[in-house]
Amino acid sequence: MSEHNVSRRRLLRGTAAGATAAGIVQTAAAQGPPERKIIGLTADAPPGLARQSAEEIHHELDFDRIGKAIVGTFPDEAVDGLENNPNVRYVEDDQRAMALQTTPWGVDRVGGDLVHDAGETGSDGSIAIVDTGVQVDHESLDVAGGEAFGTTCNSCQEPYGDDNGHGTHCAGTAVAPDNDTGVVGVSLQSELYAVKVLDSLGSGDFGDVAAGVEWAADQGIDVISLSLGGPTPVQALEDACQYAVDQGSLVVAAAGNDGCCDSVGYPATYDSVVAVSSTNQDDEISSFSSRGPEVDIAAPGSDIYSTYTGGDYDTLSGTSMACPHVAGAAAYLMGDGMENTEAREQLFETAEDVGLSGNEQGHGLLDAETAILEDAEPPEPELSVSTSSATGVGETAATLNGSLSDLGDASSADVRFEWGEAGGDLPNETATQTLTSTESFDDDISGLSEGTDYEFRAIAESAVDEDTGFVQTFTTDTTGGCFITTATTGEGHTLNSLRRFRDESMAATPVGRGLIDVYYRISPPIAGTLADHPDGRTARATRRLVERCATLSDAQEETDSRAASAALGTVLTMLYLVVVAVGAVGHAGARTRAKLERNSS
Repeated sequence: MSEHNVSRRRLLRGTAAGATAAGIVQTAAAQGPPERKIIGLTADAPPGLARQSAEEIHHELDFDRIGKAIVGTFPDEAVDGLENNPNVRYVEDDQRAMALQTTPWGVDRVGGDLVHDAGETGSDGSIAIVDTGVQVDHESLDVAGGEAFGTTCNSCQEPYGDDNGHGTHCAGTAVAPDNDTGVVGVSLQSELYAVKVLDSLGSGDFGDVAAGVEWAADQGIDVISLSLGGPTPVQALEDACQYAVDQGSLVVAAAGNDGCCDSVGYPATYDSVVAVSSTNQDDEISSFSSRGPEVDIAAPGSDIYSTYTGGDYDTLSGTSMACPHVAGAAAYLMGDGMENTEAREQLFETAEDVGLSGNEQGHGLLDAETAILEDAEPPEPELSVSTSSATGVGETAATLNGSLSDLGDASSADVRFEWGEAGGDLPNETATQTLTSTESFDDDISGLSEGTDYEFRAIAESAVDEDTGFVQTFTTDTTGGCFITTATTGEGHTLNSLRRFRDESMAATPVGRGLIDVYYRISPPIAGTLADHPDGRTARATRRLVERCATLSDAQEETDSRAASAALGTVLTMLYLVVVAVGAVGHAGARTRAKLERNSS
């Protein structure tokens, strides 16, 4: 997350990393209009601080004790001044939010039918679908009201109607009545609210999403369902989600559809949000589902039949479809009187272990029947801590991260990290920190060995309880790191320039980190061949390409244009892939020649 004094250029590089790491995948779709900014203010900042310098204001958000935020457009000189104002917590570019749809059966699998058979309807709960809107006159839906932010449906009965279909589909899974028509949802009679923040193409801005979340929280809606996301964090949206939780709402979000590992998107990544992954009819993780330590719970998301626009029904797949299953179950619990933190724990403690890893299923697969029928009493609060991924990993140092999510019955807790080399004990401990509220914490460690796997976990202890988070791993860098660059240009400016691009842009996103990992696995033998034949044609060509990459990295470092930074990052990533390809061809040729020479001798 952004620090109070984060520089504009660093923000630009972080944003560009989202585009760069995606490289060839929907780069533009993950980004908002360059002119829209979000100015985060302290809670006691003067009301007109950012307003008076804005060219246009889209939203004024008030997150109570957390602070305030202004979403709008600002001249460059105003942005520069606001970044240096002590009452400004952050200045960030607005980002695009996308409907997480891949192109889903799940009420029976989570026990929704048994809940219905027991006479439970969820009538005292409420759900806000923050999405593309909801078709208000659909035969299987009963929309109590709503609001639109940043976009409206001009062809609908209400501005918060649906001109895409995604929101209507999610709504039918969360709550649809048993009226002998169409489908039934996990909940049958919870109040349904439509909050339109995504347009007819299924995209929108995180600033509008934050405004939608704030509105739903201010209406006292129990559950806020977010089947949307993006790869780049926005502080205002994190503030909005925390504000909603502070107001008593439970926020549930789709983990994302990026597949593989460490790919959970925003807002699902935020500690205040319940992150939902997707499973298929065989209780396997859906191939498209994002996974990672941030996943809290799984739900059916493959081939889900639900309501759709035009009074129709359709089958869709995605973590977008898994998310409203959890939202529907949560509405029962909160309608029965549970606080949001109690409902959250109830869902987690009753989830079914279907044999997937923690990064895939979190606490397990949603079990609405057990959560709602078999243990109606809220669980006793317990001390709870989790371990987050390491950041700032270098050759000999790293930052360990954790989160204290529940104090239980205690007024404070001592937290620390245990760490050591992978495969052994965790003999080292960081200094103890005392926390008096639920929040994230971190600690820096140094003196590590280069190119070594390490493990660590967060520990929390109070006067009445203790808890240990799951073990996380990280690998320190190897000296040089950029093997091909080192082999062709040696130590110096070119190497330092590309290291900077790797650490500040590529490493800022899960996809970028994945590309770095692949590079480290395949490049050492290529670099060895280039170093052995420094005057060869391949080495000379590779050297010229590497130096061109360094020039692009320097240009990205120097630019203050967000669009230019993103474009340079994308071109640089693609050009370095060419570097690797050229080096690989030369390496393969050298091996072939050496083999022929051995066979002929």
